[in-house]
Amino acid sequence: MLSNLRLFAVNHEKISTLHINNMYCSRITSSLKRIKTHVPLGRNYSSLPGLIGNDIKSLHSIISPPVAKIRNIGIMAHIDAGKTTTTERILYYSGYTRSLGDVDDGDTVTDFMAQERERGITIQSAAVTFDWKGYRVNLIDTPGHVDFTLEVERCLRVLDGAVAVFDASAGVEAQTLTVWRQADKHQIPRICFLNKMDKTGASFNYAVESIREKLKAKPLLLQLPIGEAKNFKGVVDIVSKEKLLWNSNSDDGKDFERKPLLEMSDPELLKETTEARNALIEQLQAAIHRVTLARTAVPVLCGSALKNKGVQPLLDAVTMYLPSPEERNYEFLQWYKGDLCALAFKVLHDKQRGPLVFMRIYSGMIKPQSAIHNINGNCTERISRLLLPFADQHVEIPSLTAGNIALTVGLKHTATGDTIVSSKSSALAAARRAGREGEKKHKQNSEVERLFLAGVEIPEPVFFCTIEPPSVAKQPDLDHALKCLQREDPSLKVKLDPDSGQTVLCGMGELHIEIIHDRIKREYGLETYLGPLQVAYRETILNPVHATDTLDRTLGDKRHLVTVELEVKPMETSSVMPVIEYAESVSEDILKGSREAVENGIHSACLQGPLLGSPIQDVAITLHSLIIHPGTSSTMISACVSRCIQKALKKADKQVLEPLMNLEVTVTRDYLSPVLADLAQRRGNIQEIQTRQDNRVVIGFVPLAEIMGYSTVLRTLTSGSATFALELSNYQAMNPQDQSTLLNRRSGLT
Repeated sequence: MLSNLRLFAVNHEKISTLHINNMYCSRITSSLKRIKTHVPLGRNYSSLPGLIGNDIKSLHSIISPPVAKIRNIGIMAHIDAGKTTTTERILYYSGYTRSLGDVDDGDTVTDFMAQERERGITIQSAAVTFDWKGYRVNLIDTPGHVDFTLEVERCLRVLDGAVAVFDASAGVEAQTLTVWRQADKHQIPRICFLNKMDKTGASFNYAVESIREKLKAKPLLLQLPIGEAKNFKGVVDIVSKEKLLWNSNSDDGKDFERKPLLEMSDPELLKETTEARNALIEQLQAAIHRVTLARTAVPVLCGSALKNKGVQPLLDAVTMYLPSPEERNYEFLQWYKGDLCALAFKVLHDKQRGPLVFMRIYSGMIKPQSAIHNINGNCTERISRLLLPFADQHVEIPSLTAGNIALTVGLKHTATGDTIVSSKSSALAAARRAGREGEKKHKQNSEVERLFLAGVEIPEPVFFCTIEPPSVAKQPDLDHALKCLQREDPSLKVKLDPDSGQTVLCGMGELHIEIIHDRIKREYGLETYLGPLQVAYRETILNPVHATDTLDRTLGDKRHLVTVELEVKPMETSSVMPVIEYAESVSEDILKGSREAVENGIHSACLQGPLLGSPIQDVAITLHSLIIHPGTSSTMISACVSRCIQKALKKADKQVLEPLMNLEVTVTRDYLSPVLADLAQRRGNIQEIQTRQDNRVVIGFVPLAEIMGYSTVLRTLTSGSATFALELSNYQAMNPQDQSTLLNRRSGLT
């Protein structure tokens, strides 16, 4: 796909001798030219000392340093803050791409999907591996759109550090808060990069203040900008008290100059730098590294990736201040004693190679043709090939050690969140060690549970729609495509409607379902038809109810008899799954053999409520009596419990819950009134209106049902100048009038 846009030096050996000689001559010429044009004003740096002319590095030449010199990092940010552009510059300056790609031109390395190139957004995370000044960096570029927040979550789960990219004119935005919370959850040290310093309205102080106020983080200023907006020329390194100036005549920003700050030429800048430097209290690099790891402060750097400024110092900061794998404290490593322990965090489907599984290796080593044991699936598989990821280009490698990210071929049953070990015996040995440790600390977890590495929390879908193949003959092909896409993207759910027999797609948003539909067409060649988008409602009850039910069936010569008495009551705290309790009158002997059947019946009954057929939540179920005739099958027990709960739910006062979204609209002052009027019509609840430079930021809640197709309306209202971000907040009760309208519409009365 990228072959005609970008040349990777994967097969270095194939370059002809003649070409090498020509290249060598051109190198000498270009280096002579460079020597002539140098003006000796301080030290001059290009990206890497060994990289001359247009030569690019081979992926085969990527170094394998000790674990202390490995960095596993992710780039995370709000939509359009410049993540992919920053990644693109990083790859160029580290010597792995020949030219600078552009998101608008659709020729970046990490956005390789057709949909990403057309829309100019990142949809799925992409991994690249490169080296920088003796360090090996495994970097993952993540999406910024809320529909693909699971991509960010599962990548952060396996990373040791992160670079948070900010738009210097906007500071902290809606999705910045989301990804920051995700990084907090996984206790990931991070550094901040204030990008777009050349943009109109860019303000270094505003962006730093928003980090302090909104993220409740302590910014540690390592750089100050020289100029802002169109006057942005470079940065001041506070630690070394040097100016870094980029040559305005340089097209690619490879050459920049380090000059010491002098009182004669820069008195104001020197004063500002001295004040900021004093704030560091001479902690310097070792201490900055320490506070970054402890997450008591976040180093802040600035630059403009699009204008090729400030990216090389960012790479230096990644290697100096973010942790190596051995600096991250993982409790489970002590149980494996150097044996293989890895986490599968992403699956991709390749038409030629089959499923490609991304793994983070925590201990041990992975080699091709070796057998591995999947603890979650309790199965043993064989890795046929081992690859080094470079977006959609992969290089085969003979082995990979702890601390790295690997791409494996041949694993047919491994899914996102699975824990991988070398063998079943290794897992049992680790379980025994974990068991002994648990006894010391009086922990009650089962042995196997302790071995699972924490997987990824998959959010519940909020949208659903039916999907149909062009003909019945194509249904198996559609089922296969959906199965592959579900394995790649766990936030996509597929279910079968029991009444109509239709296939139902459940996703995280309009864009998510649109992308899935487009991928089925492009990658699997199926012209499918989507039904209208529906909102995923929930149901609950308002008052406690009792119910009793008896099931008496004779099948063959066997009588199955069950009598159940239970109570269903509403809960004050929110709980997606029903809370199950057993009264003292229910004997332990009966429960021993039938507890699983009872709980299966309860869970199946709560999948469909009496009003809309939506799942039931926020309920507690107490079993008061259970009488079972000897020989009654567990299926009959489940069926009786399920029927009894359905009976109770029909008797209760019922309530529909609708998804409520956090909404943040950034709009100019001129268009604020029409935007507020439109949100009022959509049952929106405005919390506050903030000022962000010359713009206004409207923050509030709005029901998901009212916000479908909002992007088109907002563009029309504001002449395309406004942007908005949505995130699921919670489920809230509908008012009686809106609930009545919804029920009438669903039953066809309106």
